[in-house]
Formats: sequence, structure tokens, C-alpha cells
Amino acid sequence: MLSIVIPALNEEKCLPRLLKSIKKQRIDDLEIIVADAGSKDKTIEIAKNFDCKVVKGGFPSKGKNAGAKAAKGDLILFLDADTVLPENFLRKTLKEFKERDLDVASFLTMAEDTFHNLSLKFLFNFPNLLCERILPQALNVILAKRTLHERIGGFDERVKLGEELDYVRKGNKVRKFGVLKKVKVVISPRRFKKDGWFKTWSKYFLCQIHFLFFGPVKSDIFNYRYGHYDETD
Repeated sequence: MLSIVIPALNEEKCLPRLLKSIKKQRIDDLEIIVADAGSKDKTIEIAKNFDCKVVKGGFPSKGKNAGAKAAKGDLILFLDADTVLPENFLRKTLKEFKERDLDVASFLTMAEDTFHNLSLKFLFNFPNLLCERILPQALNVILAKRTLHERIGGFDERVKLGEELDYVRKGNKVRKFGVLKKVKVVISPRRFKKDGWFKTWSKYFLCQIHFLFFGPVKSDIFNYRYGHYDETD
């Protein structure tokens, strides 16, 4: 079984689109778990309308761990609420994951507008492929075996920014990591629009530098905010 875990906070605008894209995948043996961090809008109502299991979440790392704890599947796919799965995404993903005998994987990404699609191509996808063997990269989508998740102790809930980096790099030390190349996941540019393109990429770059020289970011030096993005902004 595949368990899909989605941490969420006030995601009534984005969540329906993601859930609709999951329902179109035609994969029967799966469950969807929404880890809600105290939403004040219709997030929980929407999740239940799509037959999702709802658990209590928190900051993204905490929500992912809570969802994984409630999951029944031997594979866990962690997704942000503002992502969208293209047609046949899950079928192609599971096939490649199995064929390459991976234990944890990250994905190539794309956006629906040209500018952000190009920025993702050159500032994330290319480095992701280039560093696959030596310095694993990840944004907001990760597929992992349950055994791997449990062995590394899940996501470190003390990490304020870049918990995905910490997760895949810990996973790579004990099991096999890879970048899945057969299909890309669609991510939202709302973070870049809200905080600014240069500021956002600079923050991610500095997070990488911090990780290399000082370890995971466990202080609030980057002032990461959760749940303040709105597609209408």
C-alpha cells in the first residue's frame, strides 16, 4: 500500500486541486492522510469530503511525522498541499522506484508558468541531478519506504528550514537514495510570489551553506513562516 501524507494549514484553496489530481491516478491501494496544523478554514472539511484520514499536525516536520505514524502503507509519499500530480504520476513513480531498488527518493519539479519553470529547471533540477550521488537534494516531495523512515527516526522536528534535505541525507547514509526522473511534480510558485524570487532562492542557498558547514538549521535565523501563503496574493 502507498500512504500519501500531506501536512496542511489553511489550505482550502490548494488542497482540492491536489486531492483531485490524486484521485485521477487510478491507483487503488492507497490512502491519503492530511496532517492538519489547526486550520481555521475548510481544510479539514475538504479532506474528509475526499475520504482522507485527518490527524493532528503542526509545523511541517511534525505534521509529516504524525501522518507517517498513522500510515498503513509500506511506502510513504510526502506532498505539500500546493503540489499537483500530473497524469499517471504515481504509476510511473512507483515503477521507477521499484526498478531502481530505491529506499528514498526526491523528484524533479516543474511550474505551470514559464519563468518559474525555468528557475526550477536551472536552480533545482540541474543541481539535483548533478549532486545525486554526493549531496542529495529535495524540496517538498519525497517518497520513502516505511522501514527507511523508521530507521532514521522520521523528520527532525527541531529543523526550522530544509527538513527535506536533512531527511534524504540521513536516508542516503543508511540506504539507497535516488532522484526519480521519469515524471516531474508540479509545484506552486506562491512562495516566490509572496516573498520574492531573489529572496526565496537566496534563503534556500544560504540554507544549503548552513547545512554544509554547521548542520541542519535548528534556529529561526531565516524567519521561516508556515501557512501565510495565499494564491490570491
